[in-house]
Amino acid sequence: MKKVITYGTFDVLHQGHINLLRRAKELGDWLIVGVTTDNFDLERGKMNTRDSVMKRVQAVKDTGYADEVIIEEYKGQKIDDIQKYNVNVFAIGSDWEGYFDYLKEYCEVVYLPRTQGISSTQLREEQISVKVGIIGTGSIAKRFVPEAKFVSGNTISAVYNPDIEECDAFCSANGIPLAARTLDELLANCDAVYVASPHYTHFEYARAALLAGKHVLCETPFVLHLAEAKELFSIAEANGKTLMVAHKTAYCPAFRHLVSMLKSGVIGKIVDINASVTTLTNEKSSKLDHSRFGGSMNENACFPLLPIIKLLGREIQNINFYSIMKNDVDMYTKAVFRYGSATASFQVGLGAKTEGNMVISGTQGYIYVPAPWWKTDYFEQRFEDQNQNRKCFYPFMGEGLRYEIREFISHILNPEQSLYLLSKDEILKMTQIQEDYINGKNVYKLS
Repeated sequence: MKKVITYGTFDVLHQGHINLLRRAKELGDWLIVGVTTDNFDLERGKMNTRDSVMKRVQAVKDTGYADEVIIEEYKGQKIDDIQKYNVNVFAIGSDWEGYFDYLKEYCEVVYLPRTQGISSTQLREEQISVKVGIIGTGSIAKRFVPEAKFVSGNTISAVYNPDIEECDAFCSANGIPLAARTLDELLANCDAVYVASPHYTHFEYARAALLAGKHVLCETPFVLHLAEAKELFSIAEANGKTLMVAHKTAYCPAFRHLVSMLKSGVIGKIVDINASVTTLTNEKSSKLDHSRFGGSMNENACFPLLPIIKLLGREIQNINFYSIMKNDVDMYTKAVFRYGSATASFQVGLGAKTEGNMVISGTQGYIYVPAPWWKTDYFEQRFEDQNQNRKCFYPFMGEGLRYEIREFISHILNPEQSLYLLSKDEILKMTQIQEDYINGKNVYKLS
């Protein structure tokens, strides 16, 4: 029996895919088709898949050409599969001409002619495209625009900043068609809004957008009061709109894998988490302006709160905060958490510096994530027996914003999907902790 194997994402299955499968089938007696997983696509930078892996697998089966469908999960799997299944021919589209010649050591390699004038990317772009309006023109908005280009299904349609000159300059520099003169003008020219304004303005802007029937992706920190967070989610749910917090760490591949590993018990029961996020900031910065809710907690606490709440849960028995203050702003804060059977702590600072790593301790080992852990592409599993230690590497593309943008656009287009990577309940708990600090609950101020 002559076996043929081919691979692909097979997203938004189209005639080009069907033609390739038919031609591959004609090369032998048995056709094996490898379909990439969602995580594998994400790890190799493919940010624009629309269909889930199971839907794509079923679409391939429904063509009738595949005798066997397998899942492609890791780089280098093709060599393993060719040997495992005794494959005679590897077939792939001609747009990969020459790339897979290294497989000739194991089998015959055939590059099949590509169907001209059709592709998954083209079909995705022809389908619904979400028009995104941006509120704010600061540093994070400047990083957002190029990152959004890596995710299909969206276009930046307009930008709003009360400072008209800054808004005009931003749009001109980034090729954005509309510099909105009012918030209403922005909302009239978009389907979704990315709130990237100073955090003390997040609530009003997000509320206005949701009431106007827009989906909202709001930068961190989300809002600073629990009642505000609850109101925003209530409006979003009533209007059937997506409300997401732009916490890039929650959506990046390494952190997602880290959470899954720890939930599966790789280091036993978690007994402690410690994480740090500190940056030295100019004292004239608005980040240290008390009137604008500046300070280390308001600026940086959302990052270490994520792994603590995600891994240890929301049932916290007590939190104490120890803050070094200057001009009524915390320059450095250490928080200590007590759970029923675990502890946690974090350090955040804008006027002091420490190692920005994270250590998660368990009953059988621990996880070490080097600085900067909040945008990591690497972490280590460490054990008493060092022979069991394992280093885990995952990609972190660009600024990392493309992962949250992908999740946002995906949920808008597929609202039945769960926002489990950062849930509503987790966001509400993080907001409550921020508010407790603002209200001075268990806050010990040091001179």
